[in-house]
Amino acid sequence: MTAIDQARVLILATDGYERAELVQPRDDLRRRGAEVRVAAPRSGRIRSWDKTDWGDEADVDLTVADVAIDDFDALILPGGQINPDTLRQDRDAVKLVADFVASGKPVAAICHGPWMLVEADVLRGRTVTSYPSIATDVKNAGATWIDEEVVTDQGIVTSRNPGDLPAFIDKLVEEIGEGRHAR
Repeated sequence: MTAIDQARVLILATDGYERAELVQPRDDLRRRGAEVRVAAPRSGRIRSWDKTDWGDEADVDLTVADVAIDDFDALILPGGQINPDTLRQDRDAVKLVADFVASGKPVAAICHGPWMLVEADVLRGRTVTSYPSIATDVKNAGATWIDEEVVTDQGIVTSRNPGDLPAFIDKLVEEIGEGRHAR
């Protein structure tokens, strides 16, 4: 069990992440006292997608290759169409997600972020939500898809879109407080 003001949270993203889905959890969790770091396949900065065009950038704190799962209490997978579609082609990023899920630590994916859970083949027998356009992908990966603001299944937290962020963040904080989950 980890109190949020003692938690270390990793956000995995690359160019094309949905701005609100990285920025809002990062900033909200930091306000609550958590240490939040951003990992990407390459160092430097990554660009957001903000509704209809490229948005601002976020600093990359460490590369996927440099992540040690034991250093973190939870993982966040923001969406946007571009971000997870690019990441799911990166074997190291997919392995990181699979290993994080196997660890039993909370994993939170929003919007198109569950594509990473599909690619990591960790959804069989679970109940999740996502952006509706990837519901078929989620179902084909063996999950039950439901249209709800936030869904939690054994420490995996999923939500549909940026409008769900307050519930998504609150549920992740609750799951971090519960600690590891049997999977």
